[in-house]
Amino acid sequence: MTSIRRWLLGWLIFGLAAASGAAGFGIFHTAREEAGELFDYELRTVALSLPSNLAGAGDGEHRNPDLGDLGDLADDRVVIEIWDRSGNLIYHSRQAPVFSRLPAGFSTVERGENHWRTFGVEQRDRYVQVAQPISVREDLALKLALHTLWPLGVLVPVTIVLVLLVVARGLAPIGGLTRALTTRSLDSLEPLHLDGSVPVEIKPLVQALNDLLQRLNVASQAQRTFIADAAHELRSPLAALKLQLQAASRDGSLKGEGQTLERVEGRVNRIIHLVQQLLTLAREDAHPVTSMVPVSLRRIGEQVVGDFSLLAETREIDLGLECEDARANYDVYTVLAEPHGMSVLLGNLINNAIRHTPRGGRVDVILKRSGERVGFNVVDSGSGIPEAEIERVFDRFYRGEEAQGDGSGLGLAIVARIAARHQLQLSLRNNVGRPGLCVSVFGLTAVEVTMPVAVKS
Repeated sequence: MTSIRRWLLGWLIFGLAAASGAAGFGIFHTAREEAGELFDYELRTVALSLPSNLAGAGDGEHRNPDLGDLGDLADDRVVIEIWDRSGNLIYHSRQAPVFSRLPAGFSTVERGENHWRTFGVEQRDRYVQVAQPISVREDLALKLALHTLWPLGVLVPVTIVLVLLVVARGLAPIGGLTRALTTRSLDSLEPLHLDGSVPVEIKPLVQALNDLLQRLNVASQAQRTFIADAAHELRSPLAALKLQLQAASRDGSLKGEGQTLERVEGRVNRIIHLVQQLLTLAREDAHPVTSMVPVSLRRIGEQVVGDFSLLAETREIDLGLECEDARANYDVYTVLAEPHGMSVLLGNLINNAIRHTPRGGRVDVILKRSGERVGFNVVDSGSGIPEAEIERVFDRFYRGEEAQGDGSGLGLAIVARIAARHQLQLSLRNNVGRPGLCVSVFGLTAVEVTMPVAVKS
């Protein structure tokens, strides 16, 4: 995958390194040429400034008179040779190789494994030749280059750090856009607002994203409105149809077998339940943001258990409410929640448990407290859910292969939707050592009772 950051840093650092290398080579080459010119001038000066009394040949031995203090010339390993008019060598520097006489002017010769730079000049009664190793020039050129290049050596890492900071700063708005998108919930379709001024290069992208979010919001709102309107419009005629069936059955105007009428009424009840669930789901989808207020979870549990007590008695199911870890004799379990949403959530769980529990079974609602967190379990003695289907039961309209009753497949989907809005931990597990299912809802924030507590909206 292509990375803008790596691409920018790679090319900028590579370009800087290449430019620095070319600059270093150019500086060294320039220093080498300047050192060569400096030493050529030195050789010429030495040759022209030698005293005139260095001449003559006696018994054939070379004279080596004292030249006096030559300053730094000794460090430069300068070799001096003098010939008379007859071509006899009359002077040669101590501890230095002997060179043959070369033409006047500058020359470069090889002596053993070393290269030498020579300069010869023809004078009135003698020929003077001086020589110097090329290595001396190279050493000086290297020293000059190092003295010139050390600021560049400091500048390169400083520039690399500066490039890293500038690139990171330049790409910061993209990181801000990424964080703004990743931290959003699935239902948040508001326009994007980045901190600070948006760069000109990123502004079209932000505008395009905001336009897409607006269109998605319109489409989502249209879908929720359609589902809510359809469910609302279907609820009234279905209720009227059920009343007409009951009235016709009582006055004898509807003739048929009793079992057939029961099946028709069951189908109508199932459709009515489906429409109610669709309407509830549409309402939950239409409120992506939850307004949290202090609410008594115990009172909501008592009311919902009371609402389903008649259905439980009809099915001969023992339905009850238990409180664990209570702080007082009558702990109301005050939490921050949306009252209507919690009532719908608990009601769907109890309804689902009753529908899947056989006659003579048991359904318990257990309130739990752990520190500053409150939750509840709904435990039944039904057949449970196969382990392979536990992850799918929260999908809309999904009913397992062994599902019983006349459910619509939306109850647990609504529960998951409400739990997500409250940012709760929702989990299902089959009971260990006995039949049934346990649905756990946990994560509500406990609060101290300092204001009126809402029960149900």
